Amino acid sequence: MNLQKLQNKTILLFGKTRSFSSDEFISQLKFHKIKLAEGFSEDVELIIDGKLMTPYEQNESESLYESQKGLEFISIDLLERELAKHIDAATLMMSLKLSADRARLKDFLTNSMISDELYLKLIKMYSWGGENFFDNDDNRDISAALIVRFYKNIERNHNVEYATLGIMHLASQSRDPLVLETIANLEPLQKTMRDATNQSNYKIISSLAKNESTPKSVLESFIKKAPIEIKKMIAVRQDCDEEMQNSLLDTKEVHEALSNNKNLAKSTIKKLMQDRAKNMARSVKPDSELFETFLSTNPLDLAQNSSLTKEMQMKILELDIEDVNLALASNEHIDRDILKSLLNESSQEICNALYQNNATPKEVLKYAYKDDKNHKTLARNSNTPSEILELLAKSEDGEILLSLARNSNTPVDILYQLQLDSRYERAVKENPNFGKHIMSENIGWQE
Repeated sequence: MNLQKLQNKTILLFGKTRSFSSDEFISQLKFHKIKLAEGFSEDVELIIDGKLMTPYEQNESESLYESQKGLEFISIDLLERELAKHIDAATLMMSLKLSADRARLKDFLTNSMISDELYLKLIKMYSWGGENFFDNDDNRDISAALIVRFYKNIERNHNVEYATLGIMHLASQSRDPLVLETIANLEPLQKTMRDATNQSNYKIISSLAKNESTPKSVLESFIKKAPIEIKKMIAVRQDCDEEMQNSLLDTKEVHEALSNNKNLAKSTIKKLMQDRAKNMARSVKPDSELFETFLSTNPLDLAQNSSLTKEMQMKILELDIEDVNLALASNEHIDRDILKSLLNESSQEICNALYQNNATPKEVLKYAYKDDKNHKTLARNSNTPSEILELLAKSEDGEILLSLARNSNTPVDILYQLQLDSRYERAVKENPNFGKHIMSENIGWQE
């Protein structure tokens, strides 16, 4: 419908408004120069069927529909949606600031018809009164409206709108930077960052710190104001750039976490080299210069680095140091040629590490099954072919069966059998593969 065509015309509403309060509905009509009649007259050109129509109103609406063929009849939802679409945001926000009308602001924030863009501007104006999200009726209604508006698949999890858990999930699942920034700046969270006393709010802040879509501006504010543990979460983010790293360096308690970030800037590496070389050797993506430095000072840690090229791995192998080779054999990013070299020349301990490594090719694992001494490590490897795991399930060795119960690649039918044994029941329940199967089949278990 077109609101411009209704200017200077009269409409009649039967029943009540749905999304707007009665006063706000009238205010919006006045803004668009639309007159609201108290009863039917020849001036009425549009009839609105609202919610909670009385039997009398219902009858009158039906009678007019039959007798007044030239009139247009629409639902209240259609008109309110159009009114919401054409709200003058600047005028509204100025009016709300000048009037400090908390009730009117709440009406807008609980109105599902207004746009997300306007909603995110308005919620910044809401005062939580120094209380938490669900501490009073108004805060509860605003919190529920926030969750319902942005929570994915809310129809499947409708109860989350009444708990702080819902905001935490929203902070984890949202991919909209504006939504995440708005949540981060809400008064209850800002208060928690100052005193760190509310555990539920702390979890929301943690979710924001981990969310890949959280904008840099929020992360920078967390670096300045958030508790140490939140700063540590930011320190290991792959998008923690040099500017953020420099800010984190001012907090010594964060250096350990920062040294585990694979994307450290050269300037950060230099500042951490004296105390955190071991961590960086394991984590940082090394260039040729940095590789040579770590090769001479921290080869054992370097062998565990997931960013090594084949040439780098070959240089480590050429050192011919047993514990370094063992670390390389456990590296899930080991090159196949390096892996084969280790298999041909190494001890049983290194072979065990390779047979437990997810990077080991399936054909190698199949061949390893021929030797009984490899069965325990094969049972732990989620890359072990299903047919081998099925053969291992016939074992009477409790350690092998426990490993199968934990292995995410173990066939579901075997997990069902293992669940019947109390020794492996808990491991099966905690197996992610079994959990996904249970959820897909909509089956539960008793604790």
